[in-house]
Amino acid sequence: MNTGIPFPDIGREIFAIDALGLHLALRWYAMGYIVGILIGWWLIRRAITTPGLWRGGEAPMSPRQLEDLVTWIVLGVILGGRLGFILFYQPAYYWQHPAQIPQIWTGGMSFHGGFLGVVLAVWFYSRRHGLPTASIADLLAMGATPAIFLVRIANFINNELWGRPTDLPWGVIFPGAAAQDCPGVTGLCARHPSQIYEALLEGALLGAILMVLAWRRGWLRRPGGLTGLFFAGYGLARFAVEFFRQADAQFITPDNPLGHTLRLGGYGLTQGQLLSLPMVVVGIGVLIWAHRRERA
Repeated sequence: MNTGIPFPDIGREIFAIDALGLHLALRWYAMGYIVGILIGWWLIRRAITTPGLWRGGEAPMSPRQLEDLVTWIVLGVILGGRLGFILFYQPAYYWQHPAQIPQIWTGGMSFHGGFLGVVLAVWFYSRRHGLPTASIADLLAMGATPAIFLVRIANFINNELWGRPTDLPWGVIFPGAAAQDCPGVTGLCARHPSQIYEALLEGALLGAILMVLAWRRGWLRRPGGLTGLFFAGYGLARFAVEFFRQADAQFITPDNPLGHTLRLGGYGLTQGQLLSLPMVVVGIGVLIWAHRRERA
């Protein structure tokens, strides 16, 4: 299996400066978060300054409160994403190397951990300032997808989180171990560009659906609906992509080549699927709650 699209080796760094013995670099991964958060902030600000989107013409928060909330969200993403990666994927390693826990520039962020961090930040901020939590969560659900899209593209550029081997014509020959560590394959092998799959499903498609519902279908007048759809939509998209995504190395063994962390008979689930299932369940529950509240 040596046919496929050559990996476009763009490099992890957009630019770098060496000064005073320090190597200062702006990486695509960081840029994805920065630009994604800025786009999300712009979308939410447009929504809260458009009275026609809200029941009674009154948005649930002011632009000034949005600026304060963004700070809490950034902290939730960084702290939750890093701690989630450590606890969900490599707890034993970081227990032995605690000094590496704050080194987020070396990589290692979990979406599910960052998601929990944002949930806690929004809940705390909303309770503290007396804001309607469901409506604030709807705004964040609508504004989160640009960052998801851009960060997944950054994962592709960084040559990380690649997919399982494939002979499909759009398979990508990633450099390094990705091209050489394919059981039963002679020579270089192509893999699913699962980062692109996630960018399109979790970012572009889910984001487009949420935007249409918010701006064209009046879902911002129904607190909780967009939040529930985001939970369920992301969980389903991630669950599906996991069938094409290479499992993390620490879960792969000779008798478990697919890296399943839960196996029942001839079937199994990866760690990403196990973490996504609760999102689907919670999302469906929130949708039902929002629908019953609307009817009431």
